[in-house]
Amino acid sequence: MFESQFVTIIIVEDDPGHAKLIEKNLRRGGLENPIKAVENGQQALNYLKGQGNFADCPINQCTLLLLDINMPVMNGVELLRILKQDAKLRKIPVIMLTSTDDQREIDECYDLGCNLYVPKPVEFDRFSEVVRELGLMIGLAAVPSIK
Repeated sequence: MFESQFVTIIIVEDDPGHAKLIEKNLRRGGLENPIKAVENGQQALNYLKGQGNFADCPINQCTLLLLDINMPVMNGVELLRILKQDAKLRKIPVIMLTSTDDQREIDECYDLGCNLYVPKPVEFDRFSEVVRELGLMIGLAAVPSIK
């Protein structure tokens, strides 16, 4: 039987304040899953592959990414492209959670294989509500193992 609490949520967001706000509102949505925040796509890739600073970190086989687009070092679109070309990592569900609402960006992310694209509202209260509702949905989601 599927247990959503075994799914690790990885927030890939370069703004630490936004990452904390995302986690806080996911928790308000009832999500009790482990949550890990990293600051860019390269850190996320290192975490998922157990490399670099994450070489000694245990990796949960059931993972879901909340991925921003505009980040330094490696942006979200670059990470999405790399993940979906990797035989093992392409199974990881990716939810784009970004302030970019340009239709070309949306189309590109879906073409590359993202599972859901959620534009971040600018208004604080609406942003909080969207992330809380996303937490409710994630709590119901089953994700594949990346064994």
